[in-house]
Amino acid sequence: MFYEAAKGHGLPHDPLKAIVAPRPIGWISSRSAEGALNLAPYSFFNALSSKPMLVWFSSEGEKDSVTFIRQTGEFVANLVTLDLADKMNATSVDAPRGTSEFGYAGLTPAPSRLVAAPRVAEAHAALECRVTEIRRPTLLDGSEAGVTVVTGQVIGVHIDDACLIDGLFDSAKAQNLARLGYMDYAAVERVFRMRRPRWEKG
Repeated sequence: MFYEAAKGHGLPHDPLKAIVAPRPIGWISSRSAEGALNLAPYSFFNALSSKPMLVWFSSEGEKDSVTFIRQTGEFVANLVTLDLADKMNATSVDAPRGTSEFGYAGLTPAPSRLVAAPRVAEAHAALECRVTEIRRPTLLDGSEAGVTVVTGQVIGVHIDDACLIDGLFDSAKAQNLARLGYMDYAAVERVFRMRRPRWEKG
């Protein structure tokens, strides 16, 4: 099938999130200027580069995460893994503004080393970030898309030693969780290797 995005797909549900999948989940923890805590999962999340280490997430609407991050310029991206799936899902609740999802989901806010925002103590990895850019993307007609993209530079990395095998972070052991389309998720269970090819000059 083919459809023009502006005219609709005619399917029971929008297929876009199933097509652009799997997507890593950015479990973003933040702290307001007054000290309130927030924790929310974002499936529009990824790394931009490794040198420098940059990550980003996109929020549809100005939610607590973005509000708190605007105030402080800091956040932590916590790794979501299969063992934390239910707790991650709990933190997506539409709680009243100012409610701490840490307490609601039964998670432990652990002090970060370099930022004021706490990390999730139970997470197998966490990235402490300082904001480099907050922007509002635009559409073809120049109007705002209604989403906010936050980019942060990673300044500190926490790794659970149990997930380090011969000095490598083992995604299959940690069972990183990814977002698919609809209500679906996937966990890393098998990893295989392929070397990048090199051009052989004739």
